[in-house]
Amino acid sequence: MRRLATMLLLLATFSQASAADWLGWQKVGSATLTWGPFTVYTSQLNTPDGRYHGASTDRALIITYQRSIDSDELVDATREQWQAQGILKQEPQSEAWLQMLAKLWPNVSEGTQLAFVTHAQQGQFWYRASPAQKTFTPLGPRQSAAFSERFLAIWLDPHTQYPALRSQLIGGKP
Repeated sequence: MRRLATMLLLLATFSQASAADWLGWQKVGSATLTWGPFTVYTSQLNTPDGRYHGASTDRALIITYQRSIDSDELVDATREQWQAQGILKQEPQSEAWLQMLAKLWPNVSEGTQLAFVTHAQQGQFWYRASPAQKTFTPLGPRQSAAFSERFLAIWLDPHTQYPALRSQLIGGKP
């Protein structure tokens, strides 16, 4: 029993240390997604040195939601973006990934933050329910390099459906 408690304490400490590492990274750029007159979310891309070097570098994409969105809608939006980029056809695991996201993601509301952080090309989701919550909590296991690349492609791939947001996130002009 004591061993289990020690392992849980170490895991909690490691998770908080990992969050603290990426929270200190520098901002590359930020962007806001609107739909008609509504702001859906603001997003920010951070890297250890504040520059975007492509898919091979560590990155943190932090999304702050400005409205309530059901987790099923978030998964559907991911599916739509992957469909538009051809990822659903190219990647046989995409349906399994979408099912994993459906189990993993919570509903979000104004102020909720979801972050996706890559280190050594593997990604990890992080969650903060509101700005009043001081720390991010890890969501689920670390994700494969293949998933991480495809997920961040929604915002960072040259073929994104949101080229202006991509430009702003990677440090370009609005």
